[in-house]
Amino acid sequence: MDIQPLLEKSSREHSHLCPRQILGVRIGLRGMEALQLEANQNSKRLLVITETDGCFADGLSAATNCTVGHRTLRVEDYGKIAATFVDTQTGRAIRVAPVTDIRQRAYAYAPDEPRHYFAQMQAYRTMPDEEMLTVQEVFLNTSVERIISRPVIRVNCDMCGEEIINEREIIHEQSVLCRACAGGGYYQSALCRDDEKRQLLSCEDIQCNHILPI
Repeated sequence: MDIQPLLEKSSREHSHLCPRQILGVRIGLRGMEALQLEANQNSKRLLVITETDGCFADGLSAATNCTVGHRTLRVEDYGKIAATFVDTQTGRAIRVAPVTDIRQRAYAYAPDEPRHYFAQMQAYRTMPDEEMLTVQEVFLNTSVERIISRPVIRVNCDMCGEEIINEREIIHEQSVLCRACAGGGYYQSALCRDDEKRQLLSCEDIQCNHILPI
């Protein structure tokens, strides 16, 4: 298959072309081949879970037509160049990743290019799949139904009042909580941090009051 149109598509979206985008395209194509699926057009049968964001994810998206906006591309940021491809109709899942020594192998396919970046750019276009990729069947720890969730389901957090969609609420002691209020958030309110500082200062003052008279 001529991957040049897909590379051009990825390059347009990303503003340049790099080795990880090429890997994204190659891995995207291999994942679809393993599941015997084609790139999403009007359906959402193919779900892709990428293990990093950035250039690689753009290459995946170019090859598969899966996007975050369509909820067919999900990011589980492990900092790895790898992706799992899921047939949402059957639940079958295939994980594709580069072989661990792919950079070293690239030089054999670009012997006249001493610069490693450009050697990768050249080699990743032409290396056979079996020389550059590992493919394994996997089982998801979360069901496909839970990942996709039901549409038009909305609840409000009992603590902060904000709306929660896509069935991402957490039930704790009969209360409906968002992840942040349940203690699993990626941020902390600046007001909460100020309260913690004030509490810490108060504790230090109490300790000083005990220490100074002695």
